[in-house]
Amino acid sequence: METLRGTLSSPTGHLDAHRRATARPTPYQARPELYGAFSAVDSAKDKTRKLAREASGRAAEPDKIELYSRKYYAACSFGGLLACGLTHTMVTPLDLVKTRRQVDPKLYTSNFQAWGSIYRAEGLRGIFTGWSPTFFGYSAQGAFKYGWYEYFKKTYSDMAGPEAANKYKTGLYLAASASAEFLADIALCPFEAVKVRMQGSMPNPYAGTFHGIKSVTGKEGWAGLYKGLYPLWGRQIPYTMMKFASFETIVEMIYDRLPGEKSDYGKAAQTGVSFTGGYLAGILCAIVSHPADVMVSKLNASREPGEAFGAAVGRIYKDIGFSGLWNGLPVRIVMIGTLTGLQWMIYDYFKIVMGFPTTGGAPPPPAK
Repeated sequence: METLRGTLSSPTGHLDAHRRATARPTPYQARPELYGAFSAVDSAKDKTRKLAREASGRAAEPDKIELYSRKYYAACSFGGLLACGLTHTMVTPLDLVKTRRQVDPKLYTSNFQAWGSIYRAEGLRGIFTGWSPTFFGYSAQGAFKYGWYEYFKKTYSDMAGPEAANKYKTGLYLAASASAEFLADIALCPFEAVKVRMQGSMPNPYAGTFHGIKSVTGKEGWAGLYKGLYPLWGRQIPYTMMKFASFETIVEMIYDRLPGEKSDYGKAAQTGVSFTGGYLAGILCAIVSHPADVMVSKLNASREPGEAFGAAVGRIYKDIGFSGLWNGLPVRIVMIGTLTGLQWMIYDYFKIVMGFPTTGGAPPPPAK
């Protein structure tokens, strides 16, 4: 073949071959002797890019928060802050009318008449009187309530042991929620005192939350912000015990009657169950805690400086009687049912986003 190619080649073929053999490479000509070096460099670059991608992937992937760790309880506290702060602020117009009707049952004939009267006198801003202490107070309360509830529920369950914790789980829910609310009300009480005075007095005596706190402490000292603490405990601790224990039980009953396991359902279904269970639990909460709620409003509005707690309660009860303790109950049922349903929906959705199991229903399977 080579002989034939040489025979058929042009007369200048040998000369061209000689020139190619003796010519020096140009700057643009490939240099085969460097192929090995180029290959090594490219291989190193590929390895570097691969390592960079892996490192970037690890950095971008968030660390999963371990259940029942400090970060877990902190995250649950933030979820509670969102759930309570936002929802209570949203229903400020309902709370305003409820509070004023508790202070003076003859002031309005209905909720709509009340909102119309307030709007004509004070505008839209008047309908949201008290939104600021409501937001600050119930954000703090929600953070304490949900965060400490998760902590106490786990702590009391560990103290009881797995068998007793499962057998007496309702009792554990009640104990954990009562302990959490005891602490949460200490955070709520100063803001609740300002809110009730803003909503129960006409015109509103304060320009805002911190003006109200400054005014109360200036006249009555810090004790003035906590004179409603005992009735607040009397209202909120039974309320929260009912809220958490009934919610956990209702949600467990719902999942027991649904096909499949709780883990088979997606975010929308689980948050829907949370809202339903929360609304039903909220109705029970409103009924259980309403007499104390009326008393809190009356005490903050009419208790005299230096007046003993028992004497004030006796005086108020003498004025309003047993039936007066139930003033505003229908409004509060609507308000608390909606509030509780939305709170559990927001809180459990937040837990889903964070990768935590939702509240209620069967517990997550133990890690192997």
